[in-house]
Amino acid sequence: MKTPMHLFLICALALMLLSPCGHAEIIKKGQVGFRFLENPVSAEAIGRGGLGLVTLRNSNTLFWNPAGLGWIEEKYDFNINYTRGIADINHSALAGAIRLGSFGVIGLDALIMDYGDFYGTRRAANELGFEETGAFSPQSFAIGLAFSQRVSDRFSYGVHVKYAHQDLGSAWVGVTGTDVDDPNMSMEEKSYALSEPAVDIGAIYDFRLYNIRFGAAMQNFSREIKYEEEKFPLPYAVSFSLSFDPLSIWLGEQDEHQMTAGFETRHPRDFKEKAKYGIEYAYRQQFLLRAGYMGNYDQRGLTLGFGVRQSLGDSKLRIDYAFQDFGLFKSVHSFSFGVSY
Repeated sequence: MKTPMHLFLICALALMLLSPCGHAEIIKKGQVGFRFLENPVSAEAIGRGGLGLVTLRNSNTLFWNPAGLGWIEEKYDFNINYTRGIADINHSALAGAIRLGSFGVIGLDALIMDYGDFYGTRRAANELGFEETGAFSPQSFAIGLAFSQRVSDRFSYGVHVKYAHQDLGSAWVGVTGTDVDDPNMSMEEKSYALSEPAVDIGAIYDFRLYNIRFGAAMQNFSREIKYEEEKFPLPYAVSFSLSFDPLSIWLGEQDEHQMTAGFETRHPRDFKEKAKYGIEYAYRQQFLLRAGYMGNYDQRGLTLGFGVRQSLGDSKLRIDYAFQDFGLFKSVHSFSFGVSY
């Protein structure tokens, strides 16, 4: 009875992913909101060019493909992530997963942006033509809950429901009158804060040969929302990825030397297709070196990274670092710390 269910899930996911993809090619307007949801999380994935769709086997997979949760072997898994971005815009993320025996794995995650402080002004009838309204700090965050089930030794699926919030502060908006010099002019303070739920779904298939894995994911499926008049969607995208271990072709399955190589294509709603390429070398699954390239991005390109794995009693510790070349904006640095037991 399992085989028909596997085929049904694969076909259903393919239809859901491929159908919107053709539609996305038509309406690419460069108009989506809540862009912070696209920020990559996990120094491990970033270091190999942003390959995370099928290669992550810890709770950070929540930010890439919820189906990856099903491949977590331990009972508990937790991650802390921090990225020092461009223009002093940084973000932090937390992820956790709990295995419920053979039933599946549930995950919880949170992504929090740090934009720093901005100083606001508004038009005024004085010599300067404006007056200060004080400092404010935009706020953006997302929290999510996911479930994944590995229904065989080859196939897993996952669903991730998230709640995203963005507060761009407030502004003084004219209600009556035409200009600040108009004696009949009256203004009111309007808040620009929005919240919206979104859904991610994904699947992973392991061919059980040379560690070949294929995965697909749909991210940020939601309604359209608006601040004023024009509606905009969240950064909806469909991604596909393939990875394998080239060393196993010549050396066979062994633990001394392992390598992961792969590519990923991302089809966003508001931009042309993006491609990612990456490679990772692991020595005894303790010391890892990574490199990758993110293609068809305005500024991003080369990525480098490394990781350390260490067992401590019944716990397994992970430390990862990633460097991203950001062109005119110099570089971005990401750090991740994880533990599973």
